[in-house]
Amino acid sequence: MDNQQNNKKHINLSGFKIKALYDPKDISQIDFDNDIGEPGQYPYTRGVYKTMYRERPWTIRQLGSLDSPALANERIRQLIDMGATGVSICFDMPTIMGRDSDDPLAEGEVGSCGGVAVDSLADMRNLLDGIALDQISVNLVSNSQSSVILAMFVAAAKEQGAALEKLSGTMQNDILKEYQAQKSFYFPPRPSMRLTIDTISFCNNFLPRFNPVSISGYHLASAGATPVQELAFTLANGFTYVEEGIKAGLSVDSFAPRLSFFFKVHNDFFENIAKYRAARRIWAKIMREKFKATDERSLRFRVHTQTSGSSLTAQQAENNIIRISLQALSATLAGTQSLHTNAFDEALSIPTPRSEQLALRTQQIIAHESGVTNTIDPLAGSYYVESLTNQMEKECNQYFKEIEGLGGVISAIEKGYFQKEISDAAFNYQQDLEQKQRIIIGLNKYVQEEDTQVELRETDPAFEKNKIKSLIDLKKSRNPDLVKNHLNKIKKVIQGSDNVMPVLIAAVEADLTLGEIIGVMREVFGEFKEESIY
Repeated sequence: MDNQQNNKKHINLSGFKIKALYDPKDISQIDFDNDIGEPGQYPYTRGVYKTMYRERPWTIRQLGSLDSPALANERIRQLIDMGATGVSICFDMPTIMGRDSDDPLAEGEVGSCGGVAVDSLADMRNLLDGIALDQISVNLVSNSQSSVILAMFVAAAKEQGAALEKLSGTMQNDILKEYQAQKSFYFPPRPSMRLTIDTISFCNNFLPRFNPVSISGYHLASAGATPVQELAFTLANGFTYVEEGIKAGLSVDSFAPRLSFFFKVHNDFFENIAKYRAARRIWAKIMREKFKATDERSLRFRVHTQTSGSSLTAQQAENNIIRISLQALSATLAGTQSLHTNAFDEALSIPTPRSEQLALRTQQIIAHESGVTNTIDPLAGSYYVESLTNQMEKECNQYFKEIEGLGGVISAIEKGYFQKEISDAAFNYQQDLEQKQRIIIGLNKYVQEEDTQVELRETDPAFEKNKIKSLIDLKKSRNPDLVKNHLNKIKKVIQGSDNVMPVLIAAVEADLTLGEIIGVMREVFGEFKEESIY
């Protein structure tokens, strides 16, 4: 058994064999100016900004959402008071799936999954009440329903009197990873891509500080992708959005500066760092060489990071505090632009106020007490880190060739390529855990009997009933002819080629609901049914 346990002791999560010692020979092929360079300069391996954290630390971002918009608003205010400089808003399962709270398929799920229920502009208004949208960076964790959520966000900001050009934040809006990993898609890939490009174009014209897409590797990794797969598939998705934007008539430098990314930091400390360094270099090279981007901002791989929720264990849950701290430190040494730290009890429950505060304090302690902000990219020149970065880049390029051979990302999705690659990687990782070839403390080594006493945070059982009643009252209060008129306008625009955003904003301002709007889109686009990958 000992030999079996050691089989993968010196192999990282990407499957790279790690040498006992690295020396100058391992990086002899590196050209400093072309491969490493200075921070804030091409190829951005050392960071996308010249001064990085010397002048301003990363954005400390925490989640601010739970069941009702009013309660989520309260949490957001608490996080801001505790020092958060940005908030992420997740949505409940019905909202994620484009269903109103009164939809029969939503029964028992309203306010679920640690997310907020948003059916209408009234909910978005309550969610953001008193939040200075022109001062706080807001991350909207939405995907297939992003065009409607963006419409509600813009309408709420207009009601506040906030200038749209001052709104900052990010919308996840990465539809490609839905088909590859997360599976909360509705429509076939190509009409879904059309909606994403419409949101990019709209933000390009009216929300110049807002990132319309956060291209997410996090969800790929959570589904089982290895770090190098997360790197390759996420970048491939990013380049696909660039290609589609150009096809839609946008110049690359008009929208690429606002594309952002979302990565996961797992347990291998140095592998995380190499992944980020390789990502910055690959993105800069391909954007300049293939897409002919000339604006330096188009070449910068800007990334938000979240610590690894899937690495957390219900067993000996307080061990997760250590895991999260190491992952967060790894992300800052990797040069992330913003960071969310998970709460230690997330394998058991929605975070409690205590665990939520501890997660926030983890970031603040790293920022103010660890010394990582004193100098820029302190691991540059490490034989190990630079060699690992090179290997990440090499393996990533191999994946690009495979995807290109399948006809590109969308064709590869339709053929089930990503789904099978990620599924196989997840299976292999689980096998490693069960065979103790990879050790997780408290899970498969140093296991102990314990009486788990963890405070749980649950949705108010009366919330769903009250939410449905308020939604029904809202629908009854509207002029039915006006509702029908807006639905017809939405149907007409999505059957054509005009940008959908203006009619969606007008519709939500008239109190049309998320489910009603998505329902029209389902009628026109149809629904995507994924075929078995085996």
